[in-house]
Amino acid sequence: MPAKWLKDTVFYEIYPQSFKDTNGDGIGDLNGIIEKLDYVKSLGCNALWINPCYDSPFKDAGYDVRDYRKVAPRYGTNEDLYRLFDEAHKKGIRVLLDLVPGHTSEEHPWFRQSQRAEPNAYSNRYIWTSHWWLGCKDMPYIGGESERAATYILNFFKCQPALNYGFLNVEQPWQLPVDHPDAIATREAMKDVMRFWLSHGCDGFRVDMANSLVKYDDANKSATSAIWRNVREMLDAEFPDAALVAEWSAPKQALRAGYDADFCLNNPDTGYATLMRDYEGEGPDNSFFRKDAPARDINRFLRVYLDWYADTKDLGYISLITCNHDTVRPRYGLDYDELKLAYAFLFTMPGVPFLYYGDEIGMRYQQLPSKEGGYFRTGSRTPMQWASSKNLGFSDGDAKNLYLPVDPAADAPTVAAQQADPDSLLSTVRALLKLRHSEEALQADAPFEVVSAEAGEPFVYRRGHLLLAVNPSGEARTVEVPVAGRMPLFSIGAGKITGGNALKLGPQSFVVLK
Repeated sequence: MPAKWLKDTVFYEIYPQSFKDTNGDGIGDLNGIIEKLDYVKSLGCNALWINPCYDSPFKDAGYDVRDYRKVAPRYGTNEDLYRLFDEAHKKGIRVLLDLVPGHTSEEHPWFRQSQRAEPNAYSNRYIWTSHWWLGCKDMPYIGGESERAATYILNFFKCQPALNYGFLNVEQPWQLPVDHPDAIATREAMKDVMRFWLSHGCDGFRVDMANSLVKYDDANKSATSAIWRNVREMLDAEFPDAALVAEWSAPKQALRAGYDADFCLNNPDTGYATLMRDYEGEGPDNSFFRKDAPARDINRFLRVYLDWYADTKDLGYISLITCNHDTVRPRYGLDYDELKLAYAFLFTMPGVPFLYYGDEIGMRYQQLPSKEGGYFRTGSRTPMQWASSKNLGFSDGDAKNLYLPVDPAADAPTVAAQQADPDSLLSTVRALLKLRHSEEALQADAPFEVVSAEAGEPFVYRRGHLLLAVNPSGEARTVEVPVAGRMPLFSIGAGKITGGNALKLGPQSFVVLK
């Protein structure tokens, strides 16, 4: 069963480089996060996911870890992170760190030892072939950079050698089975990393590339899942309140592997790609929430989601997101009114939702050169826009030293500008999250049922005793659903009960009926 505190939790994802700079060096820091905890709480978010803040050469923005137990100096010190845990907890905010278990930086001390020709305790901590010829199907590899007369397997970028959790199907003499002592040692080392941060106040982990551990695993990821179940046993025994959220995008596997939640992200028929953008058409035109979408159909999302939900609702949660550090921001294709409806849907669905920093004010995606391995993702990682002051309130430092440039537009959205506007996107997000926290029927584990999902028409669904309907269209729509005896609880735009079985929804509207 998932951690009990997740039932009424909304996460706020913070990309630490870009949230708030307090020392003027142009890079966000942990003290900046601490400074803005009251803001996070004011949104209605009661948990944080902080992208990797460990020591790193930053060739992949911190996902290339050089020391799992040390905070990167650009962000502060370990003591600063311990203080962040403490200050967040005082305000009722939980904190997840980002765990990167599938690979390290090529500068990690484990890897430096593993590169040596002379055998040592770390020789098998990474996956090495027996000679320069790979013989490993299509797995990426690097050779010629080590004392060892061997090549090493990569898990993502060139700078990220794959940690060795073994192979399910051993085909070469240099491949270790998953029960080899050295493969088990890798798992135990990662458990020790988790113990370190949990013992200092961390509340759990979002796990990067959670399904990437065992190589040549089967379609069900049975061997990788077995590792995570072993980790879960450790957590249940030593840190029973800790939560694990998977970057897996296969809830049937992740939740049975011991995870509390899994992101609804990468599957082309579900999650962010379908709801916010139409990647099949290489543009946002068919996003369900576009008022002029030519082929609006919530069933593109529901076909997979409902199968996942039915199979896993008693095991854990599916997490919907506004966006994250790896995706194009939703403002790229949706305007403020469309975003209000998108968020209304996301924050009233089952599971544990995630709000990416800046999405609450509609920060734009910026076309920028790649920074620290960001590629196209760089444009979604720009500094948080707090006010119309210098560097939009992100930093008092010189603009040329900023981690990334701020939005240069004259109408760049800011927290300060939206704070006092009751009709702003920020105000709408706060109202939606207040509603979610006040109504148990809208929280993670409350029942969910589709009432009406006809292509091109409003989507109507039930959460517990509440009936919800969203009409993203630019035109009024009437839908036949049982609404007799119900009263409006919350609305965006106009909704009107016109008969015992008729609900009239104004253009671009959302209603909750009790």
